[in-house]
Amino acid sequence: MIIDTHAHIGHMLNFNMTEDDLLYSVEKYNIDFTLLSNIECAEFDHKGRKVPRILQKSQNKVFTKTLSFVKKHPDKLGLLVWLKIGSELPDERFINTLKENREYIYGFKFHPFHSKTAPDDKRLEPIYELAEEYKLPVVSHTGGNEQAKSIHLYNAAKAHPEIDFVMVHMDLGTDNKEALDLLGKLPNLYGDTTWVPIETTIEAIKRYGSEKMLFGSDNPIDGRDTFLHNKTGDRSLYQAYFNELRDMIPKEDYENLMYKNAQRIFSVGSRK
Repeated sequence: MIIDTHAHIGHMLNFNMTEDDLLYSVEKYNIDFTLLSNIECAEFDHKGRKVPRILQKSQNKVFTKTLSFVKKHPDKLGLLVWLKIGSELPDERFINTLKENREYIYGFKFHPFHSKTAPDDKRLEPIYELAEEYKLPVVSHTGGNEQAKSIHLYNAAKAHPEIDFVMVHMDLGTDNKEALDLLGKLPNLYGDTTWVPIETTIEAIKRYGSEKMLFGSDNPIDGRDTFLHNKTGDRSLYQAYFNELRDMIPKEDYENLMYKNAQRIFSVGSRK
């Protein structure tokens, strides 16, 4: 069994991840369940420039659009609500949508790099109040700028021990060492495998046990065959997770990584 805790749809910046590509990939590569967010809530581009107003979409509009897609495939897909933490806080409409559709919603998604706002910013407290009330984990990109450094997510997790936090990428573009060190300091802080070398994942399991890491991918960021190869045709990192890693760690650890931790943290499989 495989649960992918970090996938996307949406058209924003230089990304175009379609609903059809996502559905194709989860079927072809035997992904049993996928947690996805919509990239159309990005607020800043890759160079830290504000996305032009004409291209911006409201948090509520993206929420309802993505929810509509997920509700068509509740046996395969769950929603991580991407929050525009730099410019929008949840309003009454957002809260009502959340309350009325809780069974399809599995967590909140932050992207400090594309929002230029750190998870430990005090302005985000209303979001954490909602996360605690509705028992929703917070999944956050880490890496790429100051606001997205893993230490800021660690600070947020330390301040909110009642909420589970996931460090997506384990500090993308680094040697993962700081994220690895932080991973073991809090019981409510987890890592994921999105573009993380299997050596880092194995090290995390050796240090802290296999309950601390979850499988995630960014699928279909490199196209509908992201799980097979990247955009240049080279073998995908995830082939190593699907194949070689099975023989490199105990079966129980592999199962925890690939699906059991997701079942526990996100309550996948326990919905009505």
